[in-house]
Amino acid sequence: MSSYAYFVAGAVFLLGVIGVARSRDLIHAVVCLSVAQSGTYIFLIAAGFQYGGLAPIFGAGVTRHTPVVDPVVQALTLTDVVVSAAVTSMLLALVVQIAKRRHTTAPDELSGLEG
Repeated sequence: MSSYAYFVAGAVFLLGVIGVARSRDLIHAVVCLSVAQSGTYIFLIAAGFQYGGLAPIFGAGVTRHTPVVDPVVQALTLTDVVVSAAVTSMLLALVVQIAKRRHTTAPDELSGLEG
């Protein structure tokens, strides 16, 4: 595969990281983190792609020299999606609790911890 997919993965990841760094709202920061995690999906799929590769199911039509795709990369991508959903839901739950207790989602308006 050409390096175009790697460039896109890096650009999406970089846009997400820049969005987190420039965020003025906690919800915006969570969404930008999700965008940065989407860059990892593109990278993993690009790393495991193979032209003409078949599913790694060895049956009657597959010989020893038939190119197959790597199933580990597909499993890692699926795991990355699940972890991303869990992280995003937990961060949004924290933002909701912060908004309930502090009545703001702006990080600059949040003070130190109170005991």
